[in-house]
Amino acid sequence: MIYARLPGMINLSQEIETLAKRLAVAQSLSVEDAIKQALEARARVAGVLPEPQRRRDQSAAAVAARQASVNRIVAEIAAMPILDARSPREIMDDLNAL
Repeated sequence: MIYARLPGMINLSQEIETLAKRLAVAQSLSVEDAIKQALEARARVAGVLPEPQRRRDQSAAAVAARQASVNRIVAEIAAMPILDARSPREIMDDLNAL
């Protein structure tokens, strides 16, 4: 394939172009999308591209499950013994006195 030299255009070797086409066919993507996805994956591994944000499931069942999980954690914390009966202010005052 012959490309006209345009600003910002990257010339690829025949070997890379063939590999990109094979990857695109295998993934049922355009060559451009296959290259983009491959580069994004490598960029994430290299730490130069953040992981994409996953959308949180907003279904009633998922929200109820998250709320139940939070309630279990809060109950576990509430059940823990109080090891120091002083108020937070008293603790801070004692720490600042050191």
